[in-house]
Amino acid sequence: MNNTKTKKNNQIKTRITPEISLLLKGLIIGKVMTIVVLGGLFWWLLKMRWIGVDANSSSSYSAAAAKFSYESVTDVPIGSFKYGGSPAWASIRQLVDSQIQSARPELQLHYVAPSQGSPSSSLGIRMLIDGQLDFAQSSRPLTDEEYAIAKQRGFTLEQRQVGVDGIAVIVNPSLNVSGLTVSQLQEIYQGRITNWKQVGGPNLPITPFSQHLDDADIAIFPENQTKRQKLSQNVHYVNSTTEAIREVSKTNGGIYYAPASTVVLQCTVKPLSLGRTTSELIPPYRQPLVLPQQCPTQRNQVNTEAIKNGSYPITTNLFVIIKHNNNREEQAGEAYTRLLLTDEGQKAISRLGF
Repeated sequence: MNNTKTKKNNQIKTRITPEISLLLKGLIIGKVMTIVVLGGLFWWLLKMRWIGVDANSSSSYSAAAAKFSYESVTDVPIGSFKYGGSPAWASIRQLVDSQIQSARPELQLHYVAPSQGSPSSSLGIRMLIDGQLDFAQSSRPLTDEEYAIAKQRGFTLEQRQVGVDGIAVIVNPSLNVSGLTVSQLQEIYQGRITNWKQVGGPNLPITPFSQHLDDADIAIFPENQTKRQKLSQNVHYVNSTTEAIREVSKTNGGIYYAPASTVVLQCTVKPLSLGRTTSELIPPYRQPLVLPQQCPTQRNQVNTEAIKNGSYPITTNLFVIIKHNNNREEQAGEAYTRLLLTDEGQKAISRLGF
């Protein structure tokens, strides 16, 4: 009985198995095709999503970039504000500040020169402390004394960096000298080196020029930019960089130092390479050197890359000095700083050689 039943079951399996196998094969193939189709559709949708995300990212980036324009700055006070200070800021006042005035006319900026003496960082900070300015522009850090005086007056001062400039040395174009080290430059202005022969040049007396400013000497002593250094009695003082350029151009042994952004582009003088040692002299201009006879069709450009990466040995930071007194002066200084630190402001400052 059991053998008969088993035999029948085996016969049924024999008949059914090919049909089931065919059906299963069909189902498997169908599933595979479905997976392939769905996978392809998913990949296509994902690709389109990626494209969409990339497009949106670009839009977002553009929108973010737009936030760093002059128009994006908030809390800009309305009214007329006085400012002044370092002559190194002159080109910024001409270009960048004019852009700010055009974009934000509610912030009316008025430059104020000192009533006595030539413009300088020190005089600008002093005028700010005395209430003659609403904020100041400096090319050196605040001193401990300036912080202390402000505290005595019932407010505090803050320095906000907005740029970096190099200090360039210019000489007469006829002078055959490859460059100077920082210590050699300092010794020239301290009267220890008086002839170009002492630094590898011709047998020619050195005629050093400098502006007669409160802080003009600080620029060439980068190891201590807040303390005065005594210069030699041999130094010839001038009233402006324009006057200095004129004097150096007609004095074979003449030398002068000033912000790179103001003197590197000049046609009648030659910018000199500087270094921490004689083996690492770095030009303040982008090579090759443009000769006076090629100028003004071509002009030397500031070596901003060397200034930025720190390989150029003498640099000075540009600061906005803000007066913290919970008043409109503080608002103006803060707003002006934020405007200069926008992408638009930084690009404009960069174009000037800072």
